[in-house]
Amino acid sequence: MHVTHLSLADFRSYVTAEVELGPGVSSFIGPNGQGKTNLVEAVGYLATLGSHRVSSDAPLVRMGADRAVIRAAVVEGERRQLVEIELNPGRANRARLNRSTQVRPRDLLGVVRTVLFAPEDLELVKGDPGERRRFLDELVTARVPRLAGVRADYERVLKQRNSLLKSVAMARRHGGRGADLSTLDVWDQHLARSGAELLAQRLALVAALRPLADKAYERVAPGGGPVGLEYRGSAAEAAGEDPALPAGPASREELAALLLAALAEVRPREIERGVTLVGPHRDDLVLRLGPLPAKGYASHGESWSLALALRLASYDLLKEEGPEPVLVLDDVFAELDARRRERLAESVAGGEQVLVTAAVPEDVPSALTGTRFAVADGGVERE
Repeated sequence: MHVTHLSLADFRSYVTAEVELGPGVSSFIGPNGQGKTNLVEAVGYLATLGSHRVSSDAPLVRMGADRAVIRAAVVEGERRQLVEIELNPGRANRARLNRSTQVRPRDLLGVVRTVLFAPEDLELVKGDPGERRRFLDELVTARVPRLAGVRADYERVLKQRNSLLKSVAMARRHGGRGADLSTLDVWDQHLARSGAELLAQRLALVAALRPLADKAYERVAPGGGPVGLEYRGSAAEAAGEDPALPAGPASREELAALLLAALAEVRPREIERGVTLVGPHRDDLVLRLGPLPAKGYASHGESWSLALALRLASYDLLKEEGPEPVLVLDDVFAELDARRRERLAESVAGGEQVLVTAAVPEDVPSALTGTRFAVADGGVERE
């Protein structure tokens, strides 16, 4: 799979941009603040319906504009598709596929597949559990696009359940009788059903990713492993079981029962605090180097290598299971020492399409020769 043309309108710093792309390596070179990352961010948005830099769409729309448009022509074998999304902050986004408007934004998922490595990925190792949950869920959705609907259902149920719990908690704090809890059991059933599906997919993903992450780490930092991935479930912990859930195929029925038992166990605390305390939204992926958790123990260089290994493992996994994704390396070489630069470049140089951003040409390793674009003053010019 590769993108042959990228078109932007009022996206980030661009009034308009038209970029012809091809297979192999394309490097976007220019000083910081000129819009290099904006280009690859747009490609990543088409793949995930989100940005790797911000949590909402509003910053993606150029100041003074009321909407932004991202459009890309994509080739997969003999198949050619045109994918487009219109970003409308405060309103529903609109999607088009092959010029048809009879699609939802999430119907675009799977048309463009990317794996993006950026400086923000250091948070996968050093950051909060939410960063690792997002990593898992984006990769799960890349593998199984229908999971976007499951994730949306889970978030909807979670929001409704939290609203009910919050109203009960506030009423009790002010001496009232409290809201009617008769519907809480119904929301528990809905949360357990969608949560079990999401949890099953995450566990299957961790099982598939674990050996690939260990191999990828060995490629970029020989002798520094092994790498371990451990999924810790909040529901198992609340139910008095080992929170380190076994990765691999899991019964949806058993996982739903586990979630229901955990919700029953923590209900008094949830009513007191007004929030849902167990479920996939409270789980974590523990990363290990050798016997120790990477968070708090790994050095800065080891953390970079581990974050890189997770992305390379994701790339290898998607490549095994379907069309080869577009690999995006956003301003990462300046963050790596010479050894890691060369090892990373050698690992990805043969990719069907690799998009690289860098401040200066010297930051791009020699192994990644290909097409170069100069990015400056709101323009993108092929050199």
